[in-house]
Parts: sequence; C-alpha cells; structure tokens
Amino acid sequence: MPAEKRDVVVIGAGAAGLMCALTAGARHRNVLVLDHARRIAEKIRISGGGRCNFTNIHASPAQFLSNNPHFCKSALRQYSQHDFIALIEKHGIAYHEKKLGQLFCDNNAQDVIDMLLAECADVSAEVASNVTVESVCRLDNGGFGLNTSRGEIEAESLVIATGGLSIPKIGATGFGYDVARQFGLRLVDQRAGLVPLTFDDSLLARCKALTGLSVEAEVGHRKTTFGEGLLFTHRGLSGPSILQISSYWRPGDEINVDLAPDADMAMLLKERKRSAPKQDAATVLASQLPRRLAQDITAVHGCGRLADLTDAALLSLGNAVNNWQVFPAGTEGYRTAEVTLGGVDTDELSSKTMQSKAVPGLFFIGEVVDVTGYLGGYNFQWAWSSGFVAGSHI
Repeated sequence: MPAEKRDVVVIGAGAAGLMCALTAGARHRNVLVLDHARRIAEKIRISGGGRCNFTNIHASPAQFLSNNPHFCKSALRQYSQHDFIALIEKHGIAYHEKKLGQLFCDNNAQDVIDMLLAECADVSAEVASNVTVESVCRLDNGGFGLNTSRGEIEAESLVIATGGLSIPKIGATGFGYDVARQFGLRLVDQRAGLVPLTFDDSLLARCKALTGLSVEAEVGHRKTTFGEGLLFTHRGLSGPSILQISSYWRPGDEINVDLAPDADMAMLLKERKRSAPKQDAATVLASQLPRRLAQDITAVHGCGRLADLTDAALLSLGNAVNNWQVFPAGTEGYRTAEVTLGGVDTDELSSKTMQSKAVPGLFFIGEVVDVTGYLGGYNFQWAWSSGFVAGSHI
C-alpha cells in the first residue's frame, strides 16, 4: 500500500502543534497533525483549573528561562499575546483578567480547544487522535518517513510538538527528545519546573500540621524573588510563589521565605514589648499571619510572653517570619509539574523559524524546546508564538 503523502506532518496536537497546523494550513500547506492520545489537547483542557490561562498581557522575553535567554525574542515578536487575544475575540470567547495579567476563559478551556480545531478545519488541516508513531526516518528525497498505526506517511517537513515529561497521566512522554537525539540535536538536561517543593521530616511535620493554610509571601532564590501565594500541604510547600521559584531552585540550594512582606516583624515585636509586655508573641505574629501559623512559629522558637524575651530572641523570631531560610529536599517531580525545563538546545534551532540548523525540514516547537515561561499563561504564549513561527515558514 503506497505511503500517504503530506506537505507537513505535526506530531503532537497540543497548543503548539495546533497553532502550527492552522498557520501552515492558512498558507495552503497540506497538513496532518498526529497525536497518540484519544483526547487531544489535554493540557489545555486541565489548565487554569479548567478555564485555561491562555496568555498573559505582560508577556515579554523577561518571563522566560533558557540557556539562551535571547532565543524567544523573535517568536514573541512575530506572534505576541495581543495576536492571540485577537484570535480569542474573533471567536467570541469571553475572558477575564484574574490577576497579574493572567487571562482566563469565562466559560472553560474547551472553548480554546474548539477554536483551534475550528481554525484547523477552516484551512483543511487534518487532526488525527489515537495514532501512534512507531518510528521516523529521513528519506532520500530530503523528506521524512513515518511508520504509524495509521500506516506509512511521507512528509516534506516534520514538526515535533510533543511537549515535555510533565503530567505523565495525561500522556506526556519523552518522544520529542528521542527524535532530537536520533537526528543528532543536543539536549539541555530536563527537570520538573513549576512544581511543589518537598521537605525532610522535621519541616514536613510542620507543613502537614499546617495543611491547607495559605499566605501571601515573597519567596526568593539568590537574586530572584516572587511575591505571590504560598500554600502549606501534606507534602511540603506549594502555591504560585513556590511553583515560580522551583524553576530556579536546584538540589542543595536554600530558599528564603518572607511570610509577612508588608511588615517588619522584629520591629513590631520590639514596639509591642514596650507597649504591652504581657502580651504573647503569638498574638503579635497573629496580627500579620494566620493564627495557626503564628502559633507554630512561636512554638518552634519556644516564645511566650514578650516581657520574657530578649531583644536577640525578638530579632530571631522576626527573622523566622521575614527571612525563613529552608532547604527543600526535592520536588514532587513530573507527576505534578506544570512544565519541563530544558529540552532541545536552542543553539540547534533557528530562532526565526524554529527549524533545525542541521536537518532542513525538521522543526521543534513548544515545551520540547529549552524555553520555559513563568507561571501565569506564559508557557501557552510560547506555544502559540513558536507554533505560529514554524507554521509561517514551513
């Protein structure tokens, strides 16, 4: 049986793959998108609590991590958050800004998936789910051959949009990295990003006792600081500020946590000792923190009445709030990570087209590339931008 022939095959029907397909299809390219999952775009579907934080109005190169921080500039310039917002509005999808520039669907994430599929259908870009790609090879004519559960397929160009290793329960695999290795492209080591941090026994016991408690905190690692919510869980620390800093943290490093960034707790404690020396330290902390957390901190430091505490003890207690230094034991890993850091080395790709410099016709887009955004819609914007760039030049 002769091989099915296409101009473009995109492997991966997620955000980047679908954006690439609809863009290439609009240029009258014969496009086929393949995905091994039964339901496509699961990461879109579950994102943002089911409402899809589809971009951020503040998106710029400053919110992306990569061994080459300049690589993302071209793609973000060619297709910005304003371009994607215009597409959302074209389809009449209601949305709102939640905080910090994060844009969410008013209804649910399915609106975004339906929009992408409608755009693909309009340009005759076929999207096929539940198709396994067994192998990929380079053809003598310069194209690519794919052995799939659908049969043999040949394409002039091949786009790898298979994502990373995060959230394996929805089908994440290392397929894209395997293809990169097969064709000789270098990889940057992969690790879980935007992921909760875990701790050893003593601190873990405290976190378990405080499970469900959240505060607005500033969490720092070296020169990088994020000021957002922090959540105590039965496994350790989570919440936006922790997820953000996890992309910078490495095993053995400490992180600094300010549990009350709007208050100088040492100064407040000293002032309260002068005005109300019989007051308990926990009561003072509870004016700035949830009472349960205030009681935990004072219990750990053995603090009772202010009158019984030296200035050094008050300073130490204040630092426990404003400069809590902790050493994570690890992360929860890919099981709960929102993204995968690392991936295809950007030195191997053209920043203007996302095409491999060494293998003409081979493109890598989205999370499989060593470009990772902050929490808050930035990774979807990278998917839209990199997908558009590849689709425009394929």
